[in-house]
Amino acid sequence: MSISQLFRSKEKLVLQDENASLKLIPASKDSKADSKAADKLSTLRIAEELAVMQEILYAEKKHKLLIVLQGMDTSGKDGTARGVFGAINPLGARAVAFKAPTAIEKEHDYLWRIHQQLPASGEIVIFNRSHYEDVLITRVHDWIDEAECKRRLGHIRDFEKMLAETGTVMLKFFLHISAKEQKERLEERLADPAKNWKFDPQDLVEREFWNSYQRQYEKVIMATDADHAPWYVIPSDSKTQRNLAIASIVQEKLISLKLSYPPGNPELSKIKVS
Repeated sequence: MSISQLFRSKEKLVLQDENASLKLIPASKDSKADSKAADKLSTLRIAEELAVMQEILYAEKKHKLLIVLQGMDTSGKDGTARGVFGAINPLGARAVAFKAPTAIEKEHDYLWRIHQQLPASGEIVIFNRSHYEDVLITRVHDWIDEAECKRRLGHIRDFEKMLAETGTVMLKFFLHISAKEQKERLEERLADPAKNWKFDPQDLVEREFWNSYQRQYEKVIMATDADHAPWYVIPSDSKTQRNLAIASIVQEKLISLKLSYPPGNPELSKIKVS
């Protein structure tokens, strides 16, 4: 089994065999210009609809939406946040980027810093990396052993079940790019002075562990996919196709919540503004 064989269909993660007609691979960038333009336009339209639905979500304060973005370096987590959620009112949505834990965070359990950043009622929160780093990079570099990794996966399953049972809606996206595409994006950051600030030498270090990361992602996704906390493997070599896919999934989920503004307050009709 490989990540390229994983996809989510109708709220269920399934595994396609080698001969199946649908086999997920990182989407090709070789789309025609008009196709890319159409994808961008479709994403923009959905993004505007998401902004409207977010306002209702915020007013209703019945649901909480957590978006998890995971992926290799350069896979487009920042670009997704901008392209899909950029039109949303920042008063009701925020992005959280998880870096290496601080000294204070290390003094607590690994989920402590995650819990503090979860969405409140009516809020959308986008995690740029997440609690899954604690079963990815930690295992790839042997900072934890397999037994500890299994324990943490159990913790995460229980943690996400608790979140779901207390009103948090979760959508987890793995932005699946190819090693070739990552190489091109890293080279672009090096070649373009305007993008030099994006380049981190540590990305080259982690790139050496590409195959280990792919294997670990497969294990983690299969171990933590659930109806209440679904994983979506998103082909991400194409930025426009990536954004359109994620925007469509978020839109579908928000529609399914049957959002509505709270009922009006009859007492307000008695108030006069002088």
